[in-house]
Amino acid sequence: MMKLIHADIVYSEDRAHLAVHPDSYIAVEKGKVKGIWPVIPEEYRNVSVTDHSGGVLIPAFSDLHVHAPQYLNRGLEMDLLLEDWLSKCTFPLEAKYADPGFAKLVYDAFVDDMLANGTMHACVYGTIHSEATSYLIERMDKAGIKGFVGKINMDRSAPEDLLEDAEESVRETEALLEKYSGNKNTKPILTPRFAPTCTGKLLYDLGNLGKKYGVGMQTHLVESLWEAEQARVLFPECSCDTEIYEKAGLMDNGPVIGGHFIFPSEDDIRIMQKYDSYAVQCPDATVSVIAGIMQTGALLDRGMKIGLGSDISAGHHIGVYTQAARAVQLSKLKEFYEPEGNRKISFPEAFWMATKQSGDIFGATGSLEPGSVFDALVIDGLSDAARDLSPAQIVERFCYIGTKENIKARYINGKQI
Repeated sequence: MMKLIHADIVYSEDRAHLAVHPDSYIAVEKGKVKGIWPVIPEEYRNVSVTDHSGGVLIPAFSDLHVHAPQYLNRGLEMDLLLEDWLSKCTFPLEAKYADPGFAKLVYDAFVDDMLANGTMHACVYGTIHSEATSYLIERMDKAGIKGFVGKINMDRSAPEDLLEDAEESVRETEALLEKYSGNKNTKPILTPRFAPTCTGKLLYDLGNLGKKYGVGMQTHLVESLWEAEQARVLFPECSCDTEIYEKAGLMDNGPVIGGHFIFPSEDDIRIMQKYDSYAVQCPDATVSVIAGIMQTGALLDRGMKIGLGSDISAGHHIGVYTQAARAVQLSKLKEFYEPEGNRKISFPEAFWMATKQSGDIFGATGSLEPGSVFDALVIDGLSDAARDLSPAQIVERFCYIGTKENIKARYINGKQI
């Protein structure tokens, strides 16, 4: 039940600092971190050691916003903005998931690629199709991925073959909640796509489901000026996008994850903080189809919880580590073009968002401190012959130029996969 792993060890000490333990030993017992030491403690002298000398051990990554059915579209149609991208590219693909065989083929590849790129925790969008979404939940749960998967709910403002009757949508959503809420790893979550695609009746009925099952919600929040304005037009009784979900009773039953959060009003920010909700920055998607940059540094300074998302396929790379690098880059652009009230973020802040901050939503994950679930990666092959890098520098370089080939070992719940 006990194992020792030898490597350089790096994780987030807090939002602004990396904890670095060079040439150290980490003890793992029953899938959780017991401690870290520069030499093997006397009581562990007889425990076998897995040696990753030269490699850097880091926490696995968490993806708080990703669309599994859009996996086939990654890297395609990236010259379109959101409204056209949805109608010409995304919705036609999602309609194909009425075929369970097609869904199985794509979802197997999606899960394998997430793991290959070091993502072991995720908040995932399915489609409106219950059978396909069921398979995705089961596939992720069996793989040991800690996460939430949502059957999307839409009953207006979408193509006919992706629309549901509100009562049917709620009935099928409840069936998934009854079947999978007791899963060990991957559980269902309520997933109204975004306010313009949902009637008030659908949202209020989903709110009742949330209360009944104690389940949270993921959705898209103020992701574009078009979406934010449409939400206000369709729900004139609400002052902002987020208030629509609050009034429907969807904010206080479990974790709330709002994707993008690029154009928030003060009311949006107030309501999100009131319910201790997570906003998700999806950097690649920002520069591909959304056309806006989150005010990450300012929101962090106001105490908001912010995680990172690959947003496949508005984002083109499934590796969350790449989004940590992009988050830093975009924060510098935000500060340069809108200096008042904005600031660049540091790499330790971005890495913290991708690991410890995001990991908190799934329990004690995203860290290597004692008590953490041992979901971890060993990265290597990033130094130069003419320059040795420190463990912290290797982690930073990995997020900027690394690939899945630089991940030399993967652990879930203490077991190497």
